[in-house]
Amino acid sequence: MNKIAAKPARITAAAQGNILYGENDAAVLASESKLFEQAGYTVAKQVGRAAIDQALKTGHYDVVVLGHTLSKDDRHHLPYMAKKVIRDTQVLVLHASGKHPAVDIAMDSREGTDQVLKALASLMQRKALAVAV
Repeated sequence: MNKIAAKPARITAAAQGNILYGENDAAVLASESKLFEQAGYTVAKQVGRAAIDQALKTGHYDVVVLGHTLSKDDRHHLPYMAKKVIRDTQVLVLHASGKHPAVDIAMDSREGTDQVLKALASLMQRKALAVAV
């Protein structure tokens, strides 16, 4: 049986969406955010819980990505803040396990960049479907 691997369709940067990406470590934020930018997303980068919280209050983001250098407490509380301020945002938490009512996808960042990008694409697709309805 032949298996044909279909390549995912490339989406234009404008269609990709707007991301707020937060970490507690500026060096990690700088290096990891390149992954999202290279995939065509517009990325607002913030270091630390206070800066992420402020960005949530002043901007509108399709997806909020909370990175693995944030504390467990930050990765728990910031999703609630994100959903409270931006009702239609999606939340992706890296280096997390289990269920959280305000988190759309929680994953282990060690799963690799391909898995992170697939999760992000899935959230963007959910967002687009919600807007279309």
